[in-house]
Amino acid sequence: MGRKGSMIEKQINSKYLQENMTLTIYQPEDFSPLYKYQLCIMQDGNDYYQLGRVATLSDRLHDNQEITNTIFVGIHYKDKFDRREKYHPDGKQNEAYIKFLGHEVVPFLDHLFPTYYMGQSRALLGDSLAGTLALMTAIRYPNTFGKVIMQSPYVNETVLNAIKTAKNLDRVAIYHTIGKAETNVQMTNGERMDFLTPNRKLHDILQSTTSSYDYYELEAGEHTWKYWQQDMKRTLISMFP
Repeated sequence: MGRKGSMIEKQINSKYLQENMTLTIYQPEDFSPLYKYQLCIMQDGNDYYQLGRVATLSDRLHDNQEITNTIFVGIHYKDKFDRREKYHPDGKQNEAYIKFLGHEVVPFLDHLFPTYYMGQSRALLGDSLAGTLALMTAIRYPNTFGKVIMQSPYVNETVLNAIKTAKNLDRVAIYHTIGKAETNVQMTNGERMDFLTPNRKLHDILQSTTSSYDYYELEAGEHTWKYWQQDMKRTLISMFP
């Protein structure tokens, strides 16, 4: 069965990253400039379309009126090294990438589509390091990005310290999942890490600093797309009502 919506590609020649970035955008079937739309901006964009099945879910959830007018925007990486430089809190391009999202992607999309021009109508979605990036970007721009969805984010002391000192995080709605089996995750650099314990620390801090916070520990959850995909329906329904 084919997709009902429209997939379009746009390019941004980023002055911050000094490279041409592709946005892969999925509009719902009944898209009309007469309506206003929420934006869901996804890092690991191709993975969310192919492994997360976001376009198919968007069709179904819009049809069933389980989510309201939402446009999905995927931004992908060149390879695992490029991904780390851009998404990791200590990556060489992390600062530039966060500015790219806040100062280039958002104005571009606001110009292209009938959006609400409000933080509460813009979400950042990401898994693992991409989830970390979503959180760190919202800390920087809480008025621009009012929603964060992070699935099994990478959490280190840099992230925990950033959350402890963050201002205005109370205006950001956060959806946060971690799998109970994520105690020995192999990372792209070959090292292994316990993701569960630092995510629980992050949860302890976030539950007292944000006004809207959904946290789930997935019972058999491992650090794989199988579990992130299984939770996508609940994720989208809760964040784009």
